[in-house]
Amino acid sequence: MSTVRFDREVGDLTGSLGDPTRRRIYLAVRASPEPVTTAIIAETFAVHTNVARHHLDRLVADGYLQVSRRRRAGKVGPGAGRPAKHYEATTREVALAFPVRRFDLLTELLARMIDHMPRDEASHLAEEVGREYGLELAAEMGLDAATDPEAAAEAVARAFTAMGFETEARPADGILLTTFCPFGDAATNHPEVVCRLDQGIVRGLLEASSGEAHPIAHPHRTPDEACIVTL
Repeated sequence: MSTVRFDREVGDLTGSLGDPTRRRIYLAVRASPEPVTTAIIAETFAVHTNVARHHLDRLVADGYLQVSRRRRAGKVGPGAGRPAKHYEATTREVALAFPVRRFDLLTELLARMIDHMPRDEASHLAEEVGREYGLELAAEMGLDAATDPEAAAEAVARAFTAMGFETEARPADGILLTTFCPFGDAATNHPEVVCRLDQGIVRGLLEASSGEAHPIAHPHRTPDEACIVTL
């Protein structure tokens, strides 16, 4: 790696993307198939709209996002008001390898520690820890019994994207499809721990809306393969 690229990547991590919330917001915007509004980000991350706007505008100022304006559907003609501001990712390349590597290392070390426990006990513990975290996320996102199953699946995908995954909800097929996992090699080497942790997070998120959930994670065999969670 050249010193110029190294300096740029360090700048990414210590500048706009050094803030964990802002980094998750950037990942969510980048993964969205459509430009997003401040209101969408505020709802997704359970923050005030002013906080969401601050993060988005900082990402725009530093060249990670760009702004377009669109009128809301049905708002045409005189008095339609100012078009809403939408945000989308620019073509700027962003290296997020360093935090992913540190995350991967931490997971690998934790997995090695858990290796000293009986396998069934370690898997159960990983899922329960994930479930507790999933319930906490659900509370932050406002998921409750009034959330319909399709919306809940979409919310789970957004939550995972915010954590650094690239996850797509396919409610019609009853699955979550993850094409990128920040756990990296740790997930491949220790699926009985890492994937059960992911399964627990999904379970906690879904339990908040349905009251009962039994997701099953189907680990990928190589880092290039997709991971599937059946709902």
